[in-house]
Amino acid sequence: MVEFIFALPAVVKVITSLVVIVAVNRFLKQLLYSVLIGALFLGLWCGHSLFSLLFIAWQRFSSIDNLMLMVVIIEVISLSTLMSRSGVMADLVEAVQSRISRRSALAVLPAIIGLLPMPGGAYFSAPLVDSCDTEKNIQSLLKTRINYWFRHIWEGWWPLYPGVLVAVDIMGVEIWQFMLVQIPVSLLTLLSGYWFLLRKVPVAAAITNEKSTMAELKNRQPLWVLITPILVTIGAYTLITIFLPFIGQINKYLPMMAGLLMAVITLQVQRPQSVKEWRHILFTKRTLFLILLIAAVRIYGAVIDTPLPSGLLLVEHMRLELVKWGIPFLAVIALIPFFSGMVMGVTVGYVGASFPIVLSLLGPDPSLMSILSACMLAYGIGFLGEMLTPMHVCLVVTNDYFKTRLFSSILSMVKPAAAVMIGIFGLYFLLQLFV
Repeated sequence: MVEFIFALPAVVKVITSLVVIVAVNRFLKQLLYSVLIGALFLGLWCGHSLFSLLFIAWQRFSSIDNLMLMVVIIEVISLSTLMSRSGVMADLVEAVQSRISRRSALAVLPAIIGLLPMPGGAYFSAPLVDSCDTEKNIQSLLKTRINYWFRHIWEGWWPLYPGVLVAVDIMGVEIWQFMLVQIPVSLLTLLSGYWFLLRKVPVAAAITNEKSTMAELKNRQPLWVLITPILVTIGAYTLITIFLPFIGQINKYLPMMAGLLMAVITLQVQRPQSVKEWRHILFTKRTLFLILLIAAVRIYGAVIDTPLPSGLLLVEHMRLELVKWGIPFLAVIALIPFFSGMVMGVTVGYVGASFPIVLSLLGPDPSLMSILSACMLAYGIGFLGEMLTPMHVCLVVTNDYFKTRLFSSILSMVKPAAAVMIGIFGLYFLLQLFV
């Protein structure tokens, strides 16, 4: 019986570990412990010893990459808190809402933050979304879904995202070619988000213009001034990546770290905060909890990334199983990225793990359109797997901010994700006409 359990397919083990995380979280209501239990459960089931799992966990936790990521997360939280305490966030929400409807503002604000390829960026946009709910008549779960969904509408093609750059490099195509086939996927994501999410937002009551006196309008700062920290982050990140690429080669998080630091300094110059305020910004229990939670997610990822006793990666085991079961070609190039996205919860992870496999299945000399169509399908379906997993840092921090349940959040994403999936398959078959 024991041998039978350990001989079960890798696909079953991975999916079961995700179910364990969600189930334990519903019981303990502590995602930090749930993720660690899930990682332990998966590692032991896959043949790792307890000692080797402790070594894997420590190696990942103490790695330079992980420590740099922790710094980036602290910067994200600090910048978000600073924008809130300095009044920039309230002014930004007011400026956006004065130009567009509340429904549109709920989508636009996280989308603006989505232009920043920073891990856990949804924590930055969550207060903006919450601030739009001035009448307090939008359910927390709906705000969670909107913030999480629209934060990621650019991820399929925006060239600042590392996952896009890794995909282009593996595929061996020009970035404009990749963007051309990926932009329709973002449009599908946007339409699905509107249909399944934004339409459920109650229509806000009409706001009188009595407060909008000429003096107030005159003193109101332009929108571009309010988003200066965001522009500084994007600008610094882009300039460093283009003109100082060696910085990113030292560590992939350094360009974003530098951009966020410059944004914090810029905002401090614009709206200075006292030393006492900075102590409240930097030293909070919530910041410590998020850092530990993200470290736990990274440890789970380390269990996935570490070769099994057989010498193969878990993702490679999954590929071999799907081929062995006679799964059709189209299903394989969709399922491998989907499962990879679910177990890794990050674009770079599933792209790096699944794209070489997808390309190998295309044969020795595939056409450009074959590569683009297959990778569009793989990237899009992998993205949906990433959006539907408890391993996604943005989902973790959004649930933490709005105090919503992880399982309910994931379940509520199924409909919009299914709609996007149908659209992606439609685009794939359309592109196949030009192969």
